[in-house]
Amino acid sequence: MMELAAGVVAFLRLGYVGSLGIEVATAVWCICTLACYLTLRTIYRLQFHPLHKIPGPRLAAATHLVEFYYDVVKGGKYIWEVERMHEKYGPIVRINPRQVHINDPNFYEEIYAGSKAKRDKDTSYPPRLSASLSVISTIGHDHHRLRRSVINQFFSKKSVVDLEPIVQEKTEKLAEKLKHSAKKGEVLKFEYALSALTADVITHYCYGSSYRYLDDQFPENDLREAFGNLFVLNHLLYFFPILCAFLNNIPPRVMQLIDPKASVMAALRSRITQQSRETLQTKREVTRENRETIFDALLDPNLPPSEKTLARLSEEGLIILGAGSETTANTMSLALYHLINNPEILEKLRAELKTVMPAPETPVKWSDLEQLPYLTAVINESLRMAIGGSWRLPRVSPNAPVVYGDHVIPAGTPMITASYFVHMNPIIFPQPDKFDPGRWIEAAAAGERLTRYIVSFSKGTRNCIGINLAYAELYLVIARIARQFDIELCGTTPEDVRFARDYVVPHAENGPWSVKGRIVRVIEE
Repeated sequence: MMELAAGVVAFLRLGYVGSLGIEVATAVWCICTLACYLTLRTIYRLQFHPLHKIPGPRLAAATHLVEFYYDVVKGGKYIWEVERMHEKYGPIVRINPRQVHINDPNFYEEIYAGSKAKRDKDTSYPPRLSASLSVISTIGHDHHRLRRSVINQFFSKKSVVDLEPIVQEKTEKLAEKLKHSAKKGEVLKFEYALSALTADVITHYCYGSSYRYLDDQFPENDLREAFGNLFVLNHLLYFFPILCAFLNNIPPRVMQLIDPKASVMAALRSRITQQSRETLQTKREVTRENRETIFDALLDPNLPPSEKTLARLSEEGLIILGAGSETTANTMSLALYHLINNPEILEKLRAELKTVMPAPETPVKWSDLEQLPYLTAVINESLRMAIGGSWRLPRVSPNAPVVYGDHVIPAGTPMITASYFVHMNPIIFPQPDKFDPGRWIEAAAAGERLTRYIVSFSKGTRNCIGINLAYAELYLVIARIARQFDIELCGTTPEDVRFARDYVVPHAENGPWSVKGRIVRVIEE
């Protein structure tokens, strides 16, 4: 650095007074200043930063470039580098200049804490979904509680039970579609079919009318493509948040010219914005026939005017649609893959289902299915192996330090335990790559509450608000398909459902998880 500075001084002493000399001198001065800044910042991060005593590679502590390389350049691969860090440095590591990752399932509830502790979101989080005004992106603990309070009841278990007929109706429609597909001998991508169902449920439930993906596009589904494209941008938006404004404001017609697939998301935003605008302009009377929508709930009179803007309603509507469709569809697809691949598990499940569904089309309630231990075990194992959201969800203790072992994590530090490290922990779940519903039966018999390690929906005050709706769909849909249809896989391998890349939801090496199969028998009794 001293040599560089001396070179600059010597250059300036040459006496160049022409414009070219001045411009070059200015450029060299800027480079020198930048080099000094980066050097001093690196020294601070490595030697004086509050996290400087947390173990981890020095390069990751000094710069975000390591994270950028693995997640942006290599594509959703940083989670595996974090795993290698833990193997080398232990259960707590500093994964970038600001964040700490802890690989300890028993510490999860300290990071993702309940109502007794305040937890903020990391300020770097909101750009990831290009919806900074939604509940999921709200940074402050108190602000989050205010926003969530008006929609908690909308997604309560009682509300989901009351509207269970919607899920039943869509499940019946999916079954009819599958029977029709069986007659034609079609090969289906089940992730698309199931995403159509979850999208129809969430739009009917939240928007007041279904977007009819089961009717209009089956078995295709451009909604899945739209959110898939958004999720793949997750890491890029994290490093370059300015892109959010660009993506959010491109008209659908312009996006159609740029990228026809991406135009679906632009059109979806436009549709939800229009529905939000109509709700703001006309206060609807809520009746049994004209029931409350999510947009009505967001206009709660207890909220201040700043919370009732067009942008706020639109972003919340979009995120609820994505969160309410993709992860649940992914989990159901993975469940089908493993049931098809393990006939003995499928037969055991089918035998149990016959106790409440004597015929495949016997109406059955979610509350009755919840009492079936083996179906519950299949769902728990599917949730475990589907990971849930694969991304790193940071939490911040804004006022108090957090102690882990010999380390004091200062207040304001983003802390993370990615769900992968809980669900695939070989001590808690021996042979974690094996689909084994029996582990849940054995744990229950031994009085062990293994379900506390299911973190697909996160935990604490910021857990997934749609958890009850997701469980209702998982029970009703898996039960119906397992009871009524024999399916054979068509060209689907373990690699197609292996977690290789982190793009909000797990991706295989070559793209989103995909389960292709054909209905070979419709069971009549």
